[in-house]
Amino acid sequence: MMWSDGGGWGWGAWLAMALMMLIFWGGLAWVIVTLIQHNGTQPTRDEPAPSAGPLRILDERFARGEIDDDDYRRRREVLRDDK
Repeated sequence: MMWSDGGGWGWGAWLAMALMMLIFWGGLAWVIVTLIQHNGTQPTRDEPAPSAGPLRILDERFARGEIDDDDYRRRREVLRDDK
């Protein structure tokens, strides 16, 4: 009985096929992971937060208890007169 040499396929061809399989499955896994991470959403731009106006800052200081009622009213009147 004679043994065949695999139809002319040497070890180099088997190595190439193994590498191509790894590249294929690795690429497919990368595509799936990328799609899951992005989930179909567009990237958003980080816009700077609007700066708080002086009246808002005054309101926040009053709410935190940093200034009392009389000081709050006096400063609020000064800020409103400047406009």
